[in-house]
Amino acid sequence: MSDDGSAPPEVLAAELRLKFDYTRSVGPTIGRFLTGLRSGRVVGVRGSDGRVLVPPAEYDPVTSDPLTEFVDVADVGTVQTWSWVREPLPGQPFDRPFAWALIRLDGADTGLLHAVDVASPDDIHSGLRVRARWAAERSGGIHDIECFEPGETSTAPADSEDTAAPVTGIVTPVDLRYKHTASPQETEFLKAIADGRLLGARATDGKVYFPPRGADPRTGEPTDDYVELSDIGIVTTFCIVNVPFQGQRITPPYVAAYVLLDGTDIPFLHLVLGCAVDEVRMGMRVKAVWKPREQWSYDGLDNISHFEPTGEPDAEYDTYAHHL
Repeated sequence: MSDDGSAPPEVLAAELRLKFDYTRSVGPTIGRFLTGLRSGRVVGVRGSDGRVLVPPAEYDPVTSDPLTEFVDVADVGTVQTWSWVREPLPGQPFDRPFAWALIRLDGADTGLLHAVDVASPDDIHSGLRVRARWAAERSGGIHDIECFEPGETSTAPADSEDTAAPVTGIVTPVDLRYKHTASPQETEFLKAIADGRLLGARATDGKVYFPPRGADPRTGEPTDDYVELSDIGIVTTFCIVNVPFQGQRITPPYVAAYVLLDGTDIPFLHLVLGCAVDEVRMGMRVKAVWKPREQWSYDGLDNISHFEPTGEPDAEYDTYAHHL
């Protein structure tokens, strides 16, 4: 119940999932570490104070100078600290309980975070001696060590010449699941757009925000004065996307622009299509092109496919200059 005894406003909530492959270059230092794992070795680097850092750092934590003296260390070490995972999550090393641990490998002076395969928390403790369990097939990633297990004897693969090119990049799958609960203002916005309407909110000084915000960012006061808006506006700034990337839905070139809807005081980002990219300009009048009604949902501005030119004369510069 609210302070006045009335029922709290209904808000929308949804389970969301963010999933993509994160591709990055690794540089010469981490590349040396990953290339070593592929050949069954653990590589560290020596700092200016004599300590061996594993994984290797690119720059000295004391002097900030580049580090270049690489050192092979053992694949056997000692548990420093640990944490028990009672209910593993998807994507973790095991589908059964296990431990995460910081392990100081013999010959190293810092801890390496990895999984330890033990049956219960009674089987692990600080000071436990563990060894790497190497993957049968290795590709140059941290998962080339499947996990660590109790033991004193190395199980490192027999020395073999690694003739493959050094590791220069990795692909890390990202899979994030979470529940988003909308604010009352966001709920009103989502309900409206699922009905084909655009809803803004007016702050106490008269400025209209779109999409609505829970509070005026300058004063912190609630913005509960909702305003029905037109789906026509003007292009303030824009960029032409020429570079293809993984997961791209539109073939470049195309335009992403900040659109200022009529009656609002803040622009928002969307696509501008329906004309050649070199025809898009600041001040161009544009209108929303909605997806077919059967595709409308609570997915916010995704219900609008894109914006396209209206054919009207361009807006005067003074009407959008303060948004540049």
